[in-house]
Amino acid sequence: MLYVLKNAWALLLGMCLLMIGNGLQGTLLGVRGGIEGFSTFEMSLVMSAYFLGFLGGSRFAPEMIRRVGHVRVFAALASFISAVLIIYPTLANPWVWVAGRVLIGFCFSGVYVTAESWLNNASTNETRGQSLSLYMIVQTIGIITAQGLMLVADPGGFVLFVIPSVLVSISFAPILLSIAPTPAFDRTKPLSLRQLYKISPLGVTGMFLLGSVFSAQFGMSAVFGQQAGLTLPQISIFVSFFYIGALIVQYPLGWLSDRMDRRRLIMIVAVLGGTGALVGFVMGQTYYALLMAAFAIGGSSNPLYSLLIAYTNDFLDSEDMAAASGGLMFINGLGAVSGPIITGWLMGVIGPYGYFLILLVLMYALGAYALYRMTQRPAPRVDSTSAYAPVMPTSSPVALETAQEYAIDSAEAEESGKSS
Repeated sequence: MLYVLKNAWALLLGMCLLMIGNGLQGTLLGVRGGIEGFSTFEMSLVMSAYFLGFLGGSRFAPEMIRRVGHVRVFAALASFISAVLIIYPTLANPWVWVAGRVLIGFCFSGVYVTAESWLNNASTNETRGQSLSLYMIVQTIGIITAQGLMLVADPGGFVLFVIPSVLVSISFAPILLSIAPTPAFDRTKPLSLRQLYKISPLGVTGMFLLGSVFSAQFGMSAVFGQQAGLTLPQISIFVSFFYIGALIVQYPLGWLSDRMDRRRLIMIVAVLGGTGALVGFVMGQTYYALLMAAFAIGGSSNPLYSLLIAYTNDFLDSEDMAAASGGLMFINGLGAVSGPIITGWLMGVIGPYGYFLILLVLMYALGAYALYRMTQRPAPRVDSTSAYAPVMPTSSPVALETAQEYAIDSAEAEESGKSS
């Protein structure tokens, strides 16, 4: 891992700064929206718009890169991100914010595609798994750090919007100044959703439900905190606990996933996440219960993303794994677009704790469906399953394809070892 860090530190540093900027603007908007008097439903549209833009960026950014190159796409998207971050406090209107979030989601998706293709190009078969692990750690640390920056200035002013704008601008310096060759870019044609569903109904259904869970977690947690009457430091710590849980739990679950029926593990993790949401719904008036709920939900939803990918790979031939990544990410994106809207609607109907109710329902539904699928076909032998690779739901299709390449490399290495 030290070898990967030595060779890719500039790229990882740039990505960390990007994640700080992205994590800060997401939480800040949730708080600032309450200050501006936006309704819960208006804020849900604002938060959903990011995932709509991100989904569009994941589809169109690769073509942009192929046409004009990595560096030009990088620079253009960075300019748009910085501009939108300054527009938010200047034009505090929900519909302006919706348009800005679509644009910024598109731009961040394109930036991630570009940076992750560089990271993949810098990795070898031997270091790809370590690169993915470091990348996931850097992403998570960036989001956690962003929550601390919420406390350095008044969210009702301009300073907190200037900080992510500056960080995003700075983040490109280490990347562009240290990476000499631009990698070849070639995306794999994705499998159709119908093909994917036939191969793995749990993988497709789980990714859709999980998209709603993660987008509600990522987009609406600060909105909940604002409406529940939490102080700014309390909101910052509350949002951080989602990602602290993800960072701590990811690797133990990855170890377990390579040693047991993944459907059973998916069911257990989903039920634990749903139970965490139940704690938040029933006991959320107690702040420490909120932190426990956030830790359980974040520690479940983020690893579930990688678990569902690994489980789907168990039923794919090696040559189809990369092609499956596009379909899996698209279905996850559809769920992500709907998550904040449904959450905002429910919060408007029953109050802020509707936030936990929708997470409870989605997580338990995923656990129940995993239990149902266990009755439909036998599990593959544990020694023939694909490798688990940690991937964050905030990653682009390139990181997902990199994880698939790691699974392919691991499968081929295992087959080679058996034959010899």
